[in-house]
Amino acid sequence: MALKPEASVMAGLAIAGLVWGIHSAFHPPVADIQGLPAGNADVASSEKKATALSVGIVSGVSLLAKDPTIFILGSAATIAAAFFTRHATFTETKTAMSNLGQKATSAS
Repeated sequence: MALKPEASVMAGLAIAGLVWGIHSAFHPPVADIQGLPAGNADVASSEKKATALSVGIVSGVSLLAKDPTIFILGSAATIAAAFFTRHATFTETKTAMSNLGQKATSAS
């Protein structure tokens, strides 16, 4: 049985906040990522880990609650956080061109 609409939206927003917190804990702010060389392997790795954890939590909570709203809001937050981080990671600061074909390189 799905949650009531009011509770469903609040739970979805709470999960979206949790996703944002996971991404904030796993890697530096987007402004700092943009200052690094494009294709930093450390940031790319931490972004993938944060996205995987977020997907697991969103899927688990939405399946336990049997509510699609939680899944939709949580998935939207996961996609947005991953997109912003990947865009900042693979965009060259000086030229503003994306280097998506370039392999990620380590900062050290």
